[in-house]
Amino acid sequence: MDLTLSLRDSLSRGRVAIERRGSPVAMYACGPTVYNFQHIGNFRKFLFDDLLVRTMRGLGYDVTFVMNITDVGHLVGDGDEGEDKVEAASRRENVDVEAIIQKYTDVFLQDWDALRLTRPDEQPRASRYVEQQIELVELLIGKGHAYDTPEAVYFEVSTFPGYGALTGQIAGERVVGAREEVETETSKRNPADFAIWLKAVGKYEHHIQRWSSPWGYGFPGWHLECSALAHHFLGHPVDVHTGGIDHLFPHHTNEIAQSEGAYGAPFSRAWVHAEHMLVDGEKMAKSVGNVFLIRDLVERGFSPLDLRYLALSVHYSTRINFTWDALAAARAGRRTLLVASWDGEPGGSPDADLMARFWEALADDLASPRALSLAHEAARLEPASRAATLGAMDAVLGILSPKPEIPAEVVELVARREDARSNKQFVQSDAFRDQIQKLGYEVEDSPAGPRIYPTT
Repeated sequence: MDLTLSLRDSLSRGRVAIERRGSPVAMYACGPTVYNFQHIGNFRKFLFDDLLVRTMRGLGYDVTFVMNITDVGHLVGDGDEGEDKVEAASRRENVDVEAIIQKYTDVFLQDWDALRLTRPDEQPRASRYVEQQIELVELLIGKGHAYDTPEAVYFEVSTFPGYGALTGQIAGERVVGAREEVETETSKRNPADFAIWLKAVGKYEHHIQRWSSPWGYGFPGWHLECSALAHHFLGHPVDVHTGGIDHLFPHHTNEIAQSEGAYGAPFSRAWVHAEHMLVDGEKMAKSVGNVFLIRDLVERGFSPLDLRYLALSVHYSTRINFTWDALAAARAGRRTLLVASWDGEPGGSPDADLMARFWEALADDLASPRALSLAHEAARLEPASRAATLGAMDAVLGILSPKPEIPAEVVELVARREDARSNKQFVQSDAFRDQIQKLGYEVEDSPAGPRIYPTT
């Protein structure tokens, strides 16, 4: 396939073509901080990553996909202040740090698989690559971009003139989040400077995860890991770096400064960000009580793939508003495609025109709503072409499932219902239908006879 994928680039504010360079496309995606369960808003970003990887591979790109797992250094507030989120969870749950990391990583991966997300080629834990992070700090100090103080090693923002370009700010302007009034007991040269290595002294004297370094025992700053891991696994520069819109500042702004300061070249050829998922028009917050997990959806009778359909129905660069009604509509839309695929016939070929339009939509900045509408067009094709076309599209959409085998008990009830209908015993017929529905199936009457489908 000779289509070229174009994506909107947060740095240039324009489109970037993802070129085929004769080597794998190097894609780095910011992963979870494993101190708590990942909610459905977090997964909106991971669903976007999956769509991007599936699309590139479907278009014929060779892709190396790397996503980190943050298990150290991410402080409450996302800056240089506050507790380490993982260690705070350890104290909250009264278990050791490694147990917290393992618990929330395991649940994250279970939810990941339930959503049929593509597993990364590499998924490194930050704490297992501290040596590479120390080397990066040494490189930045050697190039005059970082300085040592009694409490931390800081990146000196004034040494990097392009600092803030990702958010439209420039060096010398006041950087949002760098509030002078909250900087206390530090030796920063400028409030905007940020920690790349925090020492196990003062408020972090009892930090559990610590490593020996040229600056004493300590631990890496949150932003450092992605620069070090991307370079270690993918080289410099990477082709595509993804994140949520909340990563623009400070995380990705600081990654750019570190990586470009160290290696003297652009960090990524494209910066692509997924927008927020709201709940009933509000940002998710525990205080509001609107934070939902994948298991909450399942408990209400939904499939995780219904959330996948909902995410595909809105472009990744647009805010998505989660409501239970919206999820129910997504379930209905997905069910339409499921039933169409189940009623298809084997042996057909994908519709060439629909598939061409499908790939053109995805190559155009991952226009998933258009791609999804084309799947609904495919659902109206004749049975053999319908099955083949929907199957080919689902290699990217990932929302279909094979029709499950109908239990003998349900088949028997359907037969008894048919007998009752043929004898005009409609009260008995309705009773059999109710029993079938209680078992999780429904009957659709058609000229060819009754069709049996799972209700979800």
